[in-house]
Amino acid sequence: MKGVVFQGPRRVEVEAELPVPRVLHPRDAVVRVTRTAICGSDLHPYRGEMPGFAPGTVLGHEFAGVVVEAGADVPFAVEDRVFASYLVACGRCARCARGWHYHCEHASIFGYSTVVGPPVAGGQAEYVRVPFADVVLARSPDDLTDEQVLFAGDVLTTAYAAVVDADIGSGDVVGVVGAGPVGLLGAMCASALGAGEVIVSDPDPVRRAQAASLGMHAVTPGELRDSLDKASDGWGAGVVLEAVGTDAALASALRSAGPRATVVAVGAHSAEAMPFPSGLAFTRELTVRFIVGDPIRHRAEALRLVRSGLVDPARLISHRLPLSDARRGYELFDRREAFKVVLTADGAADRPGMAVRSGR
Repeated sequence: MKGVVFQGPRRVEVEAELPVPRVLHPRDAVVRVTRTAICGSDLHPYRGEMPGFAPGTVLGHEFAGVVVEAGADVPFAVEDRVFASYLVACGRCARCARGWHYHCEHASIFGYSTVVGPPVAGGQAEYVRVPFADVVLARSPDDLTDEQVLFAGDVLTTAYAAVVDADIGSGDVVGVVGAGPVGLLGAMCASALGAGEVIVSDPDPVRRAQAASLGMHAVTPGELRDSLDKASDGWGAGVVLEAVGTDAALASALRSAGPRATVVAVGAHSAEAMPFPSGLAFTRELTVRFIVGDPIRHRAEALRLVRSGLVDPARLISHRLPLSDARRGYELFDRREAFKVVLTADGAADRPGMAVRSGR
């Protein structure tokens, strides 16, 4: 089978002779991938920002497709349409029972080497083995396309989790730092869940234009605080979502928050020595939260927003490429010439209800 394989910094290759995975455990399933995507998180190993990331890793943690083989304990039949959580979790340990799937004792991430738990081959391939498939997979609604449900496996549910955990009140003014896919989906979810004005900031004029094309109020980082104050009659933002993952972005979010606001950092942070403005946070009585995102916990609610028409994640796709052209997709994404790249397995259709269900 074909698959996108990491060979080293800025070196990915589509290999054509990879072994087709098989069921190894009663809770495994094998999925024929119809849609997969390149996530911003995939750029970290691609850029060489993760020393120790193993060459030979099949990449990708956002994918949807059709079941072709299922273990005895998997509640899906062959030909069922499904999508996967980026996060692999057992669903049965004490932490999973509390809804803490990221902290599962068996946690891992598809296509992400040993960064989180043991390595699991990723979904930028024609086929993928899914461990704990009874928990990790979800059925794709018949009225949504594979392209739409694809987002519920990571970026949409991550954005949704940030908005829910921010506890946005009706009419709250919300700031969003970062107009990438997670930031824009966070803005969409905030509006769908009752926020008042939502203002998005980004230093990149192309990304601000993308936000504006979606009907959002987009500003530069230097304009964010004044814009939030103006929208709130001087009160400031009640919630600020930080969707970049850098010290500068988090500092911008903290400076832009109003009194007793909640700042939710949903960007992937790794700094060890950020100079935290504790005096500002203390005097404004801020609540600061970090969110990783949990598709297993939030995918049903997130998809309800898609089915209602309030959120359409497919509007963020800038490029649709065949799997065999994945190398170019990474190059475009790395150069910021692509916003969201979706890869299509050769010959795969994308329509609701494409699979005929068979009983077991």
